[in-house]
Amino acid sequence: MSSTVNILLVDDDEVDVQGLKRAFKKSKIGNPITVARDGIEALEILRGENGRERLPKPHLILLDLNMPRMNGIEFLEAVRADEDLRSAVVFMITTSKADEDRMRAYGHNVAGYIVKRDPANTFMEAVALLEHYWKVVEFPA
Repeated sequence: MSSTVNILLVDDDEVDVQGLKRAFKKSKIGNPITVARDGIEALEILRGENGRERLPKPHLILLDLNMPRMNGIEFLEAVRADEDLRSAVVFMITTSKADEDRMRAYGHNVAGYIVKRDPANTFMEAVALLEHYWKVVEFPA
């Protein structure tokens, strides 16, 4: 792929945010990472609203499920309803093992649903998966 994939990490848990950032660093992946603490902040970043700089495409979104103000499913609903954002590549990365949550996420066309079982190992495995994903898959423009 010719252009750098920008990562939007949407998670309100600072420990998980730092864990994912460490996993990217350990894997020597230097892609730009922007952090949003909930779905509302993430939408502002994706749309360039409320004084925020718009996140350049191509981008990949790593999305937690349980967050304040706007949770992961509500965020997905907003993204899929937005003409400019609906093709966004989104991976859920969450502690929820509930079948209902997984099915709702896939119902909104997530690219994958990753459960944080053992965060340190899960983050390293997820980062390895994502690195291969964006090297092989063509992103929407």
